[in-house]
Amino acid sequence: MPATDLPLLIDAALEAGKIATRYSGTTAKRWDKPQGAGPVTEADLAVNAMLEQRLPAARPGYGWLSEETEDTSERLSKSRVFIIDPIDGTRSFAEGSQTWAHSLAIAEQGEVTAAVIYLPLRNLLYAAAKGRGATLNDAPIKVSDTPDLNTAEILAAKPNMDPRHWQQGKVPAFKRMYRPSLAYRMALVGQGRFDGMLTLRPSWEWDIAAGDLIIREAGGACSNRLGEPLRFNNSQPRLNGVVAAGTGVHNALSARLDLGSTGIAP
Repeated sequence: MPATDLPLLIDAALEAGKIATRYSGTTAKRWDKPQGAGPVTEADLAVNAMLEQRLPAARPGYGWLSEETEDTSERLSKSRVFIIDPIDGTRSFAEGSQTWAHSLAIAEQGEVTAAVIYLPLRNLLYAAAKGRGATLNDAPIKVSDTPDLNTAEILAAKPNMDPRHWQQGKVPAFKRMYRPSLAYRMALVGQGRFDGMLTLRPSWEWDIAAGDLIIREAGGACSNRLGEPLRFNNSQPRLNGVVAAGTGVHNALSARLDLGSTGIAP
């Protein structure tokens, strides 16, 4: 990984924040994408346009995968690829909330090597580079070392608590919490603010690529719902859920999941 990849992502994320915050979420033009793919606003597209011009120009040999760009197979021939969510938490943005993020990552041969999650209205910039640790606003961060799943605070949407997803229908007694923006939830785990997070439905790569590296570089573990490592730049850019936490809680969560469950409908 070129040493300048992480600074490139940080600079781009800061510029994305300047663009997005020029819009008022509640008045920004908004419409729904086809096939129930969720909302998009003019701010999402403005940020994406800047990133799509700036990042590939700086790294012409890298592929491109973004929520707001029509996907093509060209990226599959690239050893390195940008994986971008211009605004993660678009619904929150459109409602005028402060809890939305820019999520930027670079993956090399399927593994994320540089990552940034930036929440401009909360002045939070999470960053990580492979082998160099993870930071929040330039200060080192690490995951929680809570060993006991029963006392852990886990970020998860309510559908994940359906008994059918857990062995013998027994949902663990952890304390369920929630925050908008999947990228932010993963960053909070990397920060140690919460003990873990999970989502059991198919998950887009751009929602989770940056958080995967931040958590791993903060000393935690990330896997799909079957306990397998997360790999990126797949032909179908969706992964089979995410389980992320410190090692002890991650292992405990994974051990309690019913692997025969089909997951939550997307």
